Amino acid sequence: MAAPEVGRGHVIADTGSENAAARPGPRTLAEDLRARGDEAVAALLRARPDLVSPVPNDLTQLATRAGTRASVLRALERLDRFVLQAAEALAVAPGPCPYETLLALMTGDEEPEAGDPRGPRAGGPGPGSVAAALPGAVDVLRDNALVWGADDRLTLVRTARDLLAPSAAAPSPTGLGPTVAEATAGMSPGRLQEILADAGLPATHDPVSAVAALAGLLGERAGVRELLDLAPDGATAVLDKLVWGPPYGEVTGASEPVRAATATTPVQWLLARGVLLPAGPRNVVLPREAALSLRGGRAHREPLPVPPPLEVAAAHGPAMADATAAGQAFGAARTVEELLKSWQTGGPAVLRAGGLSVRDLKRTAVELEVPEPVAAFWLELAYGAGLLASDGEVDEVYAPTPAYDEWLLLAPQERWARLVAGWLPATRTPGAVGARDAKGRALAALGPGLDRSLAPEVRRRVLALLASLPEGAAATADSVLARLRWEWPRRGAGPDDTLSRLTRWTLEESELLGVTGRGALASFGRDVLDGSAERAAARLRPLLPEPLDHVLLQADLTAVAPGPLMAPLAEFMDTAADVESKGGATVYRFTPGSVRRALDAGRTADDLHAFLSAHSRTPVPQPLTYLIDDVARRHGRLRVGAASAYLRCDDDALLAEILADRRAAGLGLRRLAPTVLASRTEPTALLERLRGMGFAPAAESAEGDVLITRADAHRTPPRAAPVPVPDGPAVPDERLLSAAVKAIRAGDRAATAVRGPSGERRAVPRTSSAETLATVQAAVLTGDPLWIGYVNAEGAASQRVIEPVKVEGGYVTAYDHTTEEVRTFSLHRITGTAELTNGTP
Repeated sequence: MAAPEVGRGHVIADTGSENAAARPGPRTLAEDLRARGDEAVAALLRARPDLVSPVPNDLTQLATRAGTRASVLRALERLDRFVLQAAEALAVAPGPCPYETLLALMTGDEEPEAGDPRGPRAGGPGPGSVAAALPGAVDVLRDNALVWGADDRLTLVRTARDLLAPSAAAPSPTGLGPTVAEATAGMSPGRLQEILADAGLPATHDPVSAVAALAGLLGERAGVRELLDLAPDGATAVLDKLVWGPPYGEVTGASEPVRAATATTPVQWLLARGVLLPAGPRNVVLPREAALSLRGGRAHREPLPVPPPLEVAAAHGPAMADATAAGQAFGAARTVEELLKSWQTGGPAVLRAGGLSVRDLKRTAVELEVPEPVAAFWLELAYGAGLLASDGEVDEVYAPTPAYDEWLLLAPQERWARLVAGWLPATRTPGAVGARDAKGRALAALGPGLDRSLAPEVRRRVLALLASLPEGAAATADSVLARLRWEWPRRGAGPDDTLSRLTRWTLEESELLGVTGRGALASFGRDVLDGSAERAAARLRPLLPEPLDHVLLQADLTAVAPGPLMAPLAEFMDTAADVESKGGATVYRFTPGSVRRALDAGRTADDLHAFLSAHSRTPVPQPLTYLIDDVARRHGRLRVGAASAYLRCDDDALLAEILADRRAAGLGLRRLAPTVLASRTEPTALLERLRGMGFAPAAESAEGDVLITRADAHRTPPRAAPVPVPDGPAVPDERLLSAAVKAIRAGDRAATAVRGPSGERRAVPRTSSAETLATVQAAVLTGDPLWIGYVNAEGAASQRVIEPVKVEGGYVTAYDHTTEEVRTFSLHRITGTAELTNGTP
């Protein structure tokens, strides 16, 4: 009778049937891959992209590469908790392992009694759910080429077994220890016979059979139970501490032989009967067979076939979540603009080792009115979007890039989409700023050492988990982390708990950036996750406040902007007034210095009056009018030019006042004419000193015209955004996968064609020129493939499988299966030919 089907591709083989005997299973992973279809090979390369770079020559090379330590480690890191548990169970099972044995290791041969301290499944998944999920787990292991063979001979790749099986240096994740055979290696035959006698077993003739007898006793749950029924008080408590791992315990005199008659402690009683075995002078170990019996046959205390659910922290209306996220998104674009505007005349210097100094980071945080970690995030966000970089000059400083000017021309929602597009795939992590690297050096914002290759995958997965919740629902951070730990149990599990930190940073950054609102993924955040920045920007647009074309002027020389301002008005207010406070409404204050700044930028008093009248919803207050007129009246009465510098003024009384002022003693002033003073001080310094004394000078050119002094915007040369540091090779596209599979198949046909039925490599065919020509011409007519030996122009010999198309002028044109292309071969360079029948010589 055929065995029942237990899952996709999982039929327990009937080893007693004639069909099974007639169809022997694969002997190696290469043979297993050779029996798979092209789609299965493509799925393997898709799941493990490191195998395709460079493209393997054939399936044998692919199998070899799939078994290397680095590749297997990378594949294990991408397994979820349950699939990894299945692999761990295979690692502790004798190989090859029948599917039924694996199922028993995952579910146990009997359910522990209630209150049994050796493994109750209180609230855990039952055997039914584990059995239902196990076929899918085996499929995943097969698809990743970590397991091969039919269900009656499941074989874990040797490298994976070495990584997951228990050893003295690295105990198994299952908590199981070595087998009886491994634990007794090196034990004297006499001591083995003593253990058999004390355990109630008959003597054997050799150590091998003695080990087998002891392993058989400990591997039977009933036998272990009968043996422990005679144990003294305390023996069960000792086993309870070791049964679920770690299997090693420390005890005095562990390696000293002890007999049942002389045993005085529970540990000695167990050592005498082989339930515990010595693992060193002061250590004992619980053998794997005994531990499995005590566990009821289960390899894991709690198999986890189902991921932990996400816990909802709060449920908001979708509209509220979108509105909150939109406000954060608008603030994000505005904060980046404010930051780069303050650095556009030249930002802080670049440290010698790269990055921003702690002092400059603190200054930036004060200017933005945010904590330093948040300031580091805005800096890295602008850097990742390609808007900020170092200028590369001798005295290297940070400055906006030319891309910043293009970014400023975009609508607010498009600016935000550009920032998010740089954040999502970035491997740089601002949260690591201030931490220490491997050499104990502090990591600086914008500096090296901030890349975490796992960050993009964590960001996308966290957003995907939030997207799986109802709209407006926010998940708890702990439940998000628990889900990621189930999905990637071997990733980020180092001493620094990388996965935990990346998850926390992602939740914080997505809230700052406006991808989430109140912890819930915004509707336009879902579009970001789908890779549609344009659709996200379009969905965000109606949620953003409309820019205003007016302010509210007040009698205390302040102006209130009740919302975002249109670009011309915002530029004017930034020039003519100082920002006093920010928030939902921005408060500007007009001061003599700010008005002078506007006049220095080329505006006149009439321009200021007209602009304020046109853009104020309230009448222009009289104090502001007086302030503008007073500053304008004094502005430019003094003229500073280059002598080193000179002062020119039509009011000679004013020049006399300056000469008499003690504060001008250091300027080196002397009168050249009633209206001209000369100075030894540079013009720029002279302007600043006079303004500090309360005067309002203006700079003039060599022709006597007033110079308009706008701050020159400093830009870096064109700079590309930082390239993410990938977490291994990228998944190849479908075209490359298809080409790779074809090349591997072609190389495999060529490789197998030159091997005989027994697998030995056959000699290169040798035929005369006449025989070669005749064979090739016949193959052209029949379309049959040929196996040829060929020597190229450099004298290198090779073997090919070709399908000749035509023979002409001493050349044969043929399709080369090795290179998957049509090529031309010189007949005189073909050393010999052999016909192929069904792909074999």
